[in-house]
This record gives sequence, C-alpha cells and structure tokens, in this order.
Amino acid sequence: MTAADRHWREWAIEGALLGAFMVAACAFATALEHPASPAHRALSDTGLRRVLMGLAMGVTAVVLIRSPWGRRSGAHMNPALTFTYLRLRKIAPADCLGYVVGQFAGGVVGVLLARAALGMTVAHPAVQFAVTAPGAAGVATAFTAELGMSFVLMSVVLAASNAPRLATYTPFLCGALVATYIALEAPLSGMSMNPARSFASALVAGRWTALWIYFTAPPLGMLLAAEAYVRARGAHRVLCAKLDHRGVGPCIFRCGVAA
Repeated sequence: MTAADRHWREWAIEGALLGAFMVAACAFATALEHPASPAHRALSDTGLRRVLMGLAMGVTAVVLIRSPWGRRSGAHMNPALTFTYLRLRKIAPADCLGYVVGQFAGGVVGVLLARAALGMTVAHPAVQFAVTAPGAAGVATAFTAELGMSFVLMSVVLAASNAPRLATYTPFLCGALVATYIALEAPLSGMSMNPARSFASALVAGRWTALWIYFTAPPLGMLLAAEAYVRARGAHRVLCAKLDHRGVGPCIFRCGVAA
C-alpha cells in the first residue's frame, strides 16, 4: 500500500484547512478594508483595523489547529512548516509532497470561494484578495521581516510542542504570534510566512509583486530555527510534526509522543 493510499485524507485536510484560512482572510480583509464596509467606515484608525484583523486571523488559526481535522493532519497549512519537518525527518517525503500540493491547491480554492461568495468587493484595490506585498520600507526589509517572523514562529512551535507542560498551548501560542505579527508587521511585508498563502492571493489577484520573498524567506527562517533547535536540544527531542497532538485518528508522522 502506497502513501497515497494510506494518507490522502490527511493531504486533503491540509488543503481544506488552508482553504478555510484563506476564506477567512479575504472575508475579514474585505470587512475591514473595503471603503464601503460599515466596519471600515466606523474604524478610521488603520492601526486599530490591523489589530482587529490580527485578532480575527489569530483566532482563526487557533480554531483550525484545534479542530478535529487540524488534530488529524497536524495543521501545518504551510509548505515552509512541512519542509522543515521533512528536514527534521518527522514526515516521509511522499507525505511532504502530498501536503505541499494540498496546501497550494487548497489556498487557491479558498480564495476562489471567497470571490464567489463576496463578488468583486474582494478584488477592490484596498483588499486585492488579501495579497501580501512589500511595504514602503522596501524588498530587503520585507525579506528580513519574513525570515525573522518565520524563525520565531518555528522556534516557538518546536519549544512548545516538544515540552509536555507546554504542548497543549502550542495552538494558542501560534495564534498569538499570528495576531501580533499582523498588527505590528503587516506594513512591512503584508505578513505571510507562507508560500502557499501568498501564491493563492497572488494568482487570483494577478499581482505577483516580489513573490519570491514569500517562497524563500519563510522556509529559510524555519529551517534555521530547526537547525538551532537540533544543535541546542538534539534531533531526538523533536517528537512529532503535529501542532496539536490530541488524538483524532492515527498519527502519520514518525511520532515519538507517548500514547
């Protein structure tokens, strides 16, 4: 029996999870940034709208990670995260490929569903399908910010998920970082940390500005975090590739979490 025969459900779940995340991103971006939106009219402060966007997407991330589907697939929702666990030898190459294909496909489907549901309001220049692009500080700043955020996120995931006392809080720590990054960093790079997330918005919007940043900086930042963790703690301390290990179905990873 091949990996595709055994694990296609987890691959599909990864696509569905990122698709749901992208629907939420487009919906919240439209509600907060479209000039005709009542929320936009009521909230004139750009910083406050970013804080609300961050809270909305942080909560979305937590809900998806802790959902039954998220607990089954591990809720990577991000090729950079999946590639990092491949480097850590916690996911088989065939499953890594299945996850990444699922994530890219799911992200695109999610943006297309948002367009179908919201019409062309989500294409407005103020929204643009929630695209990520470098801010006024430029490409170098955006690259550095994406690399730094990804390094911190992966460091937190590894430190928390592999510590018995902290593992339960991993989804909440991830959500808190997403919320904080959107509130504070979005003007620099748009806040992505995710090649599939940026590709999905860029494809549907037809806006490819500096997409290479989002394909290189997040994987590099997460791989550097993994290297630092392995050097400090040892590869044997990486127990699993799930962000929430409360069991829903079998674990497909090279799992070291005690039953």
